Amino acid sequence: MTPERLLPILWVAWALSWWAAAFWSKKAAKRPPAKSELLYRLVTAAGAILLFGVYSRWFGSAPSSWTLATYAQWLLLAGVVIGFAFAWWARIQIGRLWSGSVGRKEDHHVVDRGPYALVRHPIYTGLILSVLCTAVFRGALLSFVGAALIIAGFYIKARMEEEFLAQELGASYDSYARRVPMLVPFVRR
Repeated sequence: MTPERLLPILWVAWALSWWAAAFWSKKAAKRPPAKSELLYRLVTAAGAILLFGVYSRWFGSAPSSWTLATYAQWLLLAGVVIGFAFAWWARIQIGRLWSGSVGRKEDHHVVDRGPYALVRHPIYTGLILSVLCTAVFRGALLSFVGAALIIAGFYIKARMEEEFLAQELGASYDSYARRVPMLVPFVRR
C-alpha cells in the first residue's frame, strides 16, 4: 500500500474509532450554552474541508507545492500515527470524563497523569501533530490554510474549556493550569 492511499485510511480509522468510543463517556452534568461552541466548530470544520481537499470539486485539484520522496511520506505518516497515539493515550487516560463538547461530568476532577502531566489538552496536541503532518504530506496551500484553521479551532475550544473548568473546578484546576503547559509540552505561555 502506498502512503497516498494509507493517509486517508488512517484518518477514517481514527475518526470512526473516536466516534465509537464516545459511547463509553459519562453524561454531562453541566455544559455552557451550545451556541457558545459554534465559533470553534465552524472554524474547525472549515479547516477540515480545506485540509482534506473536499474543495477539489469546486476549485479543481489543489496543486501540491512539492513532491515528497517516499521515505519522507512514510515519515510524515509516522507523525500522523504518533499524533493519533498521543491523542488516544490521553483519551484512555481521561476515561469516561472525556467529552466532545465543553462540559463537566459527574464526579469531574482534574486528571494530571500520563499525557495530562505534559500538557493540559493532550488530545488537541496529538491531533495538531497529525494535522500538521497531513498538511506537509499534501503540500497544497489550501491544506496549510486548513491546518491553521483547525489549530485555531482547537485553541478557541481549549480556551473555552480552560475558563469553564476554572469556574467549575476552582482552585484544583487553577493549580494544575499553573503547573502544566496548555498545548505544547515544556513551553509555558
